[in-house]
Amino acid sequence: MELFNITCLGKPLRLEGSLAGWQALYWDNQLVSQLAASADNDGEKIHTFQLTANDQIITVDVSSSLSWQPFNIDYKVAVDGEVVESGSRNEKDIERQQPEVKPQAKQKFSLIGLGSLGLKLFKSAKVIKVVLAGASVAAYSWLFSWQFALALIACLVVHEYGHIRAMKYFGMKTKGIYLIPFMGGLALSDEKINTRWQDVVISIMGPTFGLFMSLAALVAYWVTGNVFFAGLATFNALLNLFNLLPILPLDGGHILKSISFSMNSVVGLVACIAGAAVGVYVSYAFGLALLGFLLLIGSAEIIFEWKYRHHSHLLPLSRYGQIFSTVWYFSTVAALVGVIIYFATKGDEMLALPLLILQS
Repeated sequence: MELFNITCLGKPLRLEGSLAGWQALYWDNQLVSQLAASADNDGEKIHTFQLTANDQIITVDVSSSLSWQPFNIDYKVAVDGEVVESGSRNEKDIERQQPEVKPQAKQKFSLIGLGSLGLKLFKSAKVIKVVLAGASVAAYSWLFSWQFALALIACLVVHEYGHIRAMKYFGMKTKGIYLIPFMGGLALSDEKINTRWQDVVISIMGPTFGLFMSLAALVAYWVTGNVFFAGLATFNALLNLFNLLPILPLDGGHILKSISFSMNSVVGLVACIAGAAVGVYVSYAFGLALLGFLLLIGSAEIIFEWKYRHHSHLLPLSRYGQIFSTVWYFSTVAALVGVIIYFATKGDEMLALPLLILQS
């Protein structure tokens, strides 16, 4: 990941690094110094390189003091022993930065290139959004009814809007919401995330907005007594609960992966496993067999990938971020399950269906 990017001697000076301890220093987009990966990924690091200007040799020293959790880097740049630049950066700076994009060589015609071009045109054409939305309404109306189709579209839009709001909060440019028949929806952005915290917030805000919608429908049901709002609340809760399953590429998979991959110690991994085990036990204790089974699979997947966490370009969560994200995740899951259980006790077979699905 990019640690800082400043100007030195009229040219860009960029330091990149990873949790594995690897660092690479670029001046004018040319690699001038590199440090190999090591167990000591924190602390002070020094890079030295030389330049030739007007038949004179100039020595540049770049020193940095780095802390990953919480993230902070203090750096100094000295030219022939004289400090010419210094500063510091924290997690907020990393979130807002636009990393250097390496130019890609032009490729000859190929089916893959043609497919990539078609995808770009697909994402940039605004009319496609309207076409896909109309196709979704038509498809769901054909399967169920137009009332159900509109309600389902509303659930999907609210969910995806939560992702969009989170992206905009981090200053990311968004492409909008695309509704895909029989597959759900997508919230797209051309920009990449830089931190695990961004991944957590963007992923969980969809189900969080979905929870708000279920609670609003619950209140509407209490006020009006209309069973339509009851159905909207419980089936919307099931939809968002499904997205919180800890399986990639679902939202829950991104959240749990960001939390577990931010734990740098074996103790952290054991704590993650213990938390998942408690979740599985609680799921089976309440008869939510499907939820417990998928939680077990998702946790196993994350454990297998945990050893590769140091190679990620994403800034890890701090200890506070790990705890807050975990509480946010399980609180959202518990609230959605609570909505489903509440309506399952109303004696209506249709309203009990989401709970029967979880118990299957």
